[in-house]
Amino acid sequence: MSPASKAAQKAVTKYVKEKYDRVVLTMPKGKRETIKAAADAVGESVNGYISQAVDERMARDKNVE
Repeated sequence: MSPASKAAQKAVTKYVKEKYDRVVLTMPKGKRETIKAAADAVGESVNGYISQAVDERMARDKNVE
């Protein structure tokens, strides 16, 4: 598979910037690997796993929009 062209990379970057919010998450060393292992075990990405965890917590706390 050939690498994406500069134009394709720029288009993807623009799309992501327009459609998604970014959140920086800081945690103790090693925690990311623990989360990745848990996400892999259920066939999800780390991002999807964390996003679902946040959604479930907000639903429990009744803070869902």
